Amino acid sequence: MQDRQIRVIGIGTGDPEHLTLQAVRALAEVDAVFVLDKRAETADLVEIRKRICAAHIRKPHRVVTVEDPPRERRPADYGATVEAWHAARAARLEAAFATELEAGQVGAILVWGDPALYDSTLRILDRISARGRLALSCAVIPGLSSVQVLAARHGVPLNAIGGPVLITTGRRLAAGWPAGADNGADSVVVMLDGDPSFADLDPDLTIYWGAYLGSPGEILVSGRLGTVGAEIRRVRAEARARHGWIMDIYLLRRL
Repeated sequence: MQDRQIRVIGIGTGDPEHLTLQAVRALAEVDAVFVLDKRAETADLVEIRKRICAAHIRKPHRVVTVEDPPRERRPADYGATVEAWHAARAARLEAAFATELEAGQVGAILVWGDPALYDSTLRILDRISARGRLALSCAVIPGLSSVQVLAARHGVPLNAIGGPVLITTGRRLAAGWPAGADNGADSVVVMLDGDPSFADLDPDLTIYWGAYLGSPGEILVSGRLGTVGAEIRRVRAEARARHGWIMDIYLLRRL
């Protein structure tokens, strides 16, 4: 029996022109696109995926919306809650693959940014494959990440000359500033910061912040953290209230 083919395709951060030629070719022969739909207020994110599919899939296809299971928020049990959430996601996607994709057909999952950077899709597909109930053949097509787009929009390099870059989360940054780089210039990219608080950070850090990167509603703020930190929190709160969701990222640099 033929495997069901799953293509995990990075689609960039919202600009349709972020798709690579490889991504366009990977989409061309897709039979079904599987979308984990989080909630009603992010329906516009689903619509972006549908427009991408309509533009680049050459054959009749279907968009299969899979309701994303809720994730519990218990900071003390972060690892356990993420594990349970991934297991629930895997179960729902596996059921969708079984009913909506025949053996030998091609399915796709469109991932914001790049599938290898702070995204759970590949881990979830590994779970499904490990269960052994469905024969899957997976291919990964890299995408333009928000990290790259942030640097491009602000017109700055991510690293100092010969210096390292740390990519981390707001949750980890809250535990303390990372160790200094050997050349005396730290560059830290922060993702998944649900409620950024800059009060405990050095006010002389330089911050490059961006939200909704690559979309018509893109917002950029940069400057000395002690000067623009409060502005970023205000602008961020207003944008989140207006849209119902927010995707943002920032680079901190110690010079």
